[in-house]
Amino acid sequence: MTIHFDVLGDAGRDNAVFVCIDSGQDTSRLLFDCGEKCLSDVSVSEIHDIDHVFFSHLHMDHVAGFDHFFRLTYLRTTKPNLIWGPSGSSQIMQHRFQDSLWNLYEDLTSQFDVHDIYSDHIVITRFFANEAFATAHLLETRPLVNHTIVNTEEYSVQVYQMDHMTPSMAYIVREKPHVNVDTTKLAALGLRPGEWLKHIKTPQPKESPTVQIEGQTYQLEELRQQLLVETPGDSLAYLTDFLMDEKAQEQLAPVLQNCTVMICESQYLAADRALADKHYHMTATQVAETARRANVQQLVLFHLSDRYNKTEWLQLLKEAQTIFPNATFPSGWMMV
Repeated sequence: MTIHFDVLGDAGRDNAVFVCIDSGQDTSRLLFDCGEKCLSDVSVSEIHDIDHVFFSHLHMDHVAGFDHFFRLTYLRTTKPNLIWGPSGSSQIMQHRFQDSLWNLYEDLTSQFDVHDIYSDHIVITRFFANEAFATAHLLETRPLVNHTIVNTEEYSVQVYQMDHMTPSMAYIVREKPHVNVDTTKLAALGLRPGEWLKHIKTPQPKESPTVQIEGQTYQLEELRQQLLVETPGDSLAYLTDFLMDEKAQEQLAPVLQNCTVMICESQYLAADRALADKHYHMTATQVAETARRANVQQLVLFHLSDRYNKTEWLQLLKEAQTIFPNATFPSGWMMV
């Protein structure tokens, strides 16, 4: 299983991040924010297959491209249409659903569930296409436990509320740990690979405590303890548009520990720290310091301010690399 990602949009323009989680048998697709024109280079089939849309917050540069997504999925019934964002998302999304004239809608069968994330609970609101999305139906209110909003056999998504003078959500995607067979220990036991390894790797309900291998009986749990090795899966953090002060760094550093890749806005040069604080954004040095504290493997800087030119963007990258050497721009952005 592997996490792949693409940063959508150009430097100095609206951005989004498209994440694919490949389990080897299936692929889950997640979209984080949806700025203007961000989906232009994503195929129609890939957009149709997006499982979740996560908004950090609802400012224009993060939602302006939602119409593209919605135009291609408003009829979709092949999978749930699931949208996540901070408190107030259902109200904003209903406006997006209704920003065009609807007629001939009575026979439509699709529906959209919008999840408003609060500090300790989630409110889910459902909108029906056959009502022209006119009515917000309160579906469920559930507690937010351990910051986890999505939890499947393959991956989980956690959320942390940050401060952008409005709630802005930081998301962390984590693959479930990989369970593999130690082939060295397998050989030491004089055993050969076979179908029986599936029973070792994947516990089943009401399974037998023993397993037959080449005519001999073995205790299942003993074999698991001897042969199985668990390794962490990949992880990806999506962080944008919030105040990255000391308090925020202290909050994020523990939960980001050893993250595979941290994708983070980098709006301001260090010399413009006062502007960053005023607008509740980040400097490149603050971002890099957070990555260093969290011991992440890779830092990808995006959502650059158009107040700067290309030379200043490269200066911004160098400021980050001084603190965290494995800082980069998205593939294809730069330029030199």
